[in-house]
Amino acid sequence: MLSLQETIRPSADLRNHYHEISKQCREGNEAVIITVNGRGDTVSLGYEEYKRMKARIELLEILEEASDDVRNGRIAPIEETFDDLRMQLQEDTF
Repeated sequence: MLSLQETIRPSADLRNHYHEISKQCREGNEAVIITVNGRGDTVSLGYEEYKRMKARIELLEILEEASDDVRNGRIAPIEETFDDLRMQLQEDTF
């Protein structure tokens, strides 16, 4: 499991130390929590980490849908599923 390092910084640091925060997010793979009046307000992540996190969330959503299908009996034999996929692939290549 991914363990993302977190750092807490005041909102004034965005204005005064943006490049440092940006580098911290990109190179350190850290999440920087920005506070306003001492309370968490915003989280800053490097773009690559954001894309990885988004992909993981999308995968978890797909797996949850599949799990729900199995729980509710919405399943098909594997042979039938692969036959359908093969037909779709053949149609797409011609």
